[in-house]
Amino acid sequence: MIESDRELSTIAQELWDSDVNRLKPGKDYRISLQGKAGDSMAGLYDDDNDGAGYPLFTFVDENTFKKETFLAFISLLDNYESDTGEPEIVTPEEVAENHKFLDAIIQTTTMKIAHKYLVEKRLSPVDDTKFKEQLYRIWFELYARRGSSRPDSSGFEHVFVGETRGRRTVIGFHNWIQLYLQEKLGHIDYKGYTVSANSPQPDENKHILALQFSWKNGIKPKGSIFIGVSPEFEMALYTVCFLSSPNERVKVQFSLYDVEIVCHHYNQKHIGTTYPVLLKYQKPH
Repeated sequence: MIESDRELSTIAQELWDSDVNRLKPGKDYRISLQGKAGDSMAGLYDDDNDGAGYPLFTFVDENTFKKETFLAFISLLDNYESDTGEPEIVTPEEVAENHKFLDAIIQTTTMKIAHKYLVEKRLSPVDDTKFKEQLYRIWFELYARRGSSRPDSSGFEHVFVGETRGRRTVIGFHNWIQLYLQEKLGHIDYKGYTVSANSPQPDENKHILALQFSWKNGIKPKGSIFIGVSPEFEMALYTVCFLSSPNERVKVQFSLYDVEIVCHHYNQKHIGTTYPVLLKYQKPH
C-alpha cells in the first residue's frame, strides 16, 4: 500500500470510529440481498433479469431520521430535477436548506476530524465559515454535465440524489437513505446484488454493497453504496479523498473493509462523482 493511502486509511478509520450516528445492521436496519443481478444489459428492461422479487430494505428504524444531520440531509433530496440537461432552478429556500445541512454536519465530531486533517495538510481554511464555503463550492455549486450547455448538476445531486441521462440510464445515486426512501415510495426496483470475479460475496451485515436497480424509468446497471452510515461520515470521507488525492481512485483500509474510493473531479473545483468499491473484507481480529 502506498504511503499516502496509509495516511488516508488512518483518517478513514478515525472518521469511521467517530460515526456515532451510524446504524447497526440487523438492529437499526435489515436488508435482503436475495439473488445476484443478471449481467446482460439486454435484459435490464425486462423482469427476467430481476434477481430480487422483494425490496432491498426490509426494515429501517426511522427514528434515526429525526437526528439533526439526517433531517437536514433528507430535506435536500427533493430539491433536484433528475434529468441531466434540465437546468436546475435553485430557490432561496433550497440555498437555505443547503446551508442548514452544512451547519449541522460541521458541528459533528466526524466532520471536525476531517476539517482538522485538511487544515494540517493545508488543503482547507482553518476558519469554520470559510471551510463551509469550500464545502459549498465542492458539493453544491452547479455545473454543466456532459452534453448540457446550462448548469444542470452538482456533486451533491449526482452522488446523493441521483440523476438520469436520456431518461433511460441512472447515473450517480450512491446513497442508501435516498435508496431506501425512493424504494419505500415505489420508485426503485432492486434487481439484486452485483459481484465481479475479484469482489467478495456481499454480506447483509456489512456496510458496503454493489447492486443493480431501476429508478423511475431508468436503470443503474451497477452501483455501489455505503449502507447505514451517516451523511456526515460520507461527506467527511469523500471530501478528504477529493481534496487530498489527485488520483481519482484511492485505496483505504478501515474497520473490516478494503475499499477503493473512486472520486472524479470536475474542473478540479467540484466533485463529479464519488463512491466506494469494496475490494475485500478483513478478517475480524
